[in-house]
Amino acid sequence: MTSEELNIAFQKAFEKACNTKIELPPDVMLHFYAYYKHATHTEGFYTPSGDSELRNAFKLNALFQVKNLTSEEAKLKYIELVNKHITDV
Repeated sequence: MTSEELNIAFQKAFEKACNTKIELPPDVMLHFYAYYKHATHTEGFYTPSGDSELRNAFKLNALFQVKNLTSEEAKLKYIELVNKHITDV
């Protein structure tokens, strides 16, 4: 898969995830979050934002778990996750 094909597939997967009506468990949502942020935030380390310190801690932990992936690997993992869990769109 070329870089352009990967970017198109990633964008389609993102749109599919955004339009789902399926309520996913929090741990799966954290995987979505981490793969997406790692795939799209390529400069430095991304720090979660929000008002909930506990939620930010979970997000930060999820980001640490994917820190060794490349941006391309994160995109592929995100696409795999969408294909596995989003079945209504």
